[in-house]
Amino acid sequence: MQTKQRVQQLLATVGASPIKKLGQNFLIDLNLIKYLLDYADISKDDIVFEVGCGTGSMTESLAQRAGALVVVEYDKLMYKITSSIVANKSNVTIINADALKNKNTINIDAAEAIQNAREKFSGKIKLVANLPYSIAASLMANLIVGPTIVDSMYVTIQKEVAQRMTAEKGEKFYGILSILMQATGEVKFLKKLPPNVFWPAPKVDSAMVEFVRSPEKIAMIKDMKTLKEVIALLMGHRRKTINACSKFAPESLSHIKDWKGIFKNAGVDSSMRGEDIEANVYVKIANLCYV
Repeated sequence: MQTKQRVQQLLATVGASPIKKLGQNFLIDLNLIKYLLDYADISKDDIVFEVGCGTGSMTESLAQRAGALVVVEYDKLMYKITSSIVANKSNVTIINADALKNKNTINIDAAEAIQNAREKFSGKIKLVANLPYSIAASLMANLIVGPTIVDSMYVTIQKEVAQRMTAEKGEKFYGILSILMQATGEVKFLKKLPPNVFWPAPKVDSAMVEFVRSPEKIAMIKDMKTLKEVIALLMGHRRKTINACSKFAPESLSHIKDWKGIFKNAGVDSSMRGEDIEANVYVKIANLCYV
């Protein structure tokens, strides 16, 4: 774990400074870093996935706690710093790349590294990270839908993303991420973080959030991809009813000819809007759509 002074020293060694567009705001409150690491309850049989390691403030501690650690860092200079910090850690794979291959797929090398680690360790796969704002929602959605999935997430994110994770039906921030998380697991808001616990201080509040995947909820879902497609369709036009949204169905759902019948069988009124439908009802709709 690194103080503000230590972060600045490490950046100076490679002539780097924080890049705003990459969301490089370093968590410098050591008590908060320890809180997140302790809360994640990492064992020597667990596989940890860290995205956006920065100067490696959490990385070394994660490596000490986990069976295997897979790290992805986009910035070449941050990658260089962290690589030197964990150079003697044989259980760490660090990748200099974008964590997302595209919006719907995580980095192939990272996915492969996690899969390789699974052959050695049978514990939980956990995302533990101070996530870059620009990719946080897409990354977490991908790690829910798969094919690479995690059992739990312990993340520091901007408060708005935390609100999107934890929002209930009918609330302003209720959306695709909220529904996916509530349909597949349990989400818990852990702590609100003021700007001054980061350097440089962002202009917005942040938060720590936990997500734990639920085997019982997963067992109720026939096909994860179909669920995501149905949620995206019915939440894609927030001012429209779900019946109106169904007319914009993608090719993958073109086999559905009687959307009103689907909605009726799922126990939902077709005149409702997507934001007023609970996650478990989305599962019912998606299951009726899967063939």
